[in-house]
Amino acid sequence: MAIVTLGLGSNLGDRLATLRAACAALTRHGLRFAASSRVWETEPVGGPTGQPPYLNAVVRMSTDRTPEEVLGAAHDIEDTLGRTREVRWGPRTIDVDVLLIDDLVIDDPGLTLPHPRLAERAFVVLPLLDIDPDPVLPTGERLLDRPLDGVARPFAPPLRP
Repeated sequence: MAIVTLGLGSNLGDRLATLRAACAALTRHGLRFAASSRVWETEPVGGPTGQPPYLNAVVRMSTDRTPEEVLGAAHDIEDTLGRTREVRWGPRTIDVDVLLIDDLVIDDPGLTLPHPRLAERAFVVLPLLDIDPDPVLPTGERLLDRPLDGVARPFAPPLRP
């Protein structure tokens, strides 16, 4: 069984309901729920100006699926929940990012692990700290050793499938 860490984000529609739906959908794709961060509200980082704030969470799950199957499940959930990819880093109903899978380091065109920019973004690091108070990336980097982009504030309790 692999331990998978996923980042969830939404800034369109009923953001909290969408995060909950994504969490539930992950379990239907063969991932077993282990833990969730609190839900954090964050200002958009990068992308077009004038976007509404995001809700973000990090969930940890276990699975026997391959990294490519986990990524496929993430994309399927995004499609099912109405994600469109018209503007890079633009507003979205849901974003499901594969952040980490065990200690794997992958640098392929379709999948990079650890997720690029994971260690720079408050909307990922602060929720991840809810689950793991001193995470170390497979590259040996400690997340507490870096400055963060963006501002995040607690919004809701942890997600449940």
